[in-house]
Amino acid sequence: MTEKKLGILTDVTKCIGCEECVKACREVNELPPEKPWRWLKNITDLSSARWTTIMKVDSPKGRRFVRKQCRHCLEPACVEACIVGALQKTAEGPVIYDADICIGCRYCMVACPWEIPRYSWEDTVPYIQKCDLCYERATAGQRPACVEACPVEATIFGERDELLSEARRRLAAEPDKYVQKIWGEKEVGGTSVLYISDVDIKLNGLQQAVVDETPMPQRTFKVLRHMPMVFLGTATVMGGVWWIVDRRQKLMGSEEDSKDNSQKNEEEGADNP
Repeated sequence: MTEKKLGILTDVTKCIGCEECVKACREVNELPPEKPWRWLKNITDLSSARWTTIMKVDSPKGRRFVRKQCRHCLEPACVEACIVGALQKTAEGPVIYDADICIGCRYCMVACPWEIPRYSWEDTVPYIQKCDLCYERATAGQRPACVEACPVEATIFGERDELLSEARRRLAAEPDKYVQKIWGEKEVGGTSVLYISDVDIKLNGLQQAVVDETPMPQRTFKVLRHMPMVFLGTATVMGGVWWIVDRRQKLMGSEEDSKDNSQKNEEEGADNP
């Protein structure tokens, strides 16, 4: 039996850009006040104080508002990249983070094709910051805070398969209104956060990279599977270099000792004619 995965569906045609979802997320997760840190392009970008945000997309049909957050990939690259297991893909679908395990390597930030994880540079002990799809609320039968706060129901919450069915129903019911595409259905193996829209939407600066349906871990494995041999080869080479250098030093030391002994014997011979 296939496990049912939770997710959310955002209908871009309904979003009014009010940012009530952003406010609710900040309150529920007790995020710090927003400040114009020098590493932020703008204060409305994702940050340690903003786990979800509203992107403005201009199109021939006018301005649209697209909510940006962790996509909770079905096969998350961030989880595969984390060398200590601080990021985990739960059975219910959300990708969660354990700050107590994290060592701050930030490999997850590099691995994510959606450019989602952020680092709390302003903290003395920085941590990764990202949406966890209100995991505790979701597993307790509640809706994520962002979904609950939306005044126009632009975002709905439920099981991923049911959300896909609802998305297809809307696309079929109004084919002239919607772009016939469900963003997140298949990109990089599929995501738990889905979108439908009446205009083309760019969800990050790497749109070309995320068109591919191949899960990121499978793509990176083509390289990573060779790493054990690379490490072994490197270790062998370094071991050989060490052996050669060590042997040369020992030989040089032996030659010096031999010269010293010869000189000492000559001196002793001179003293005792």
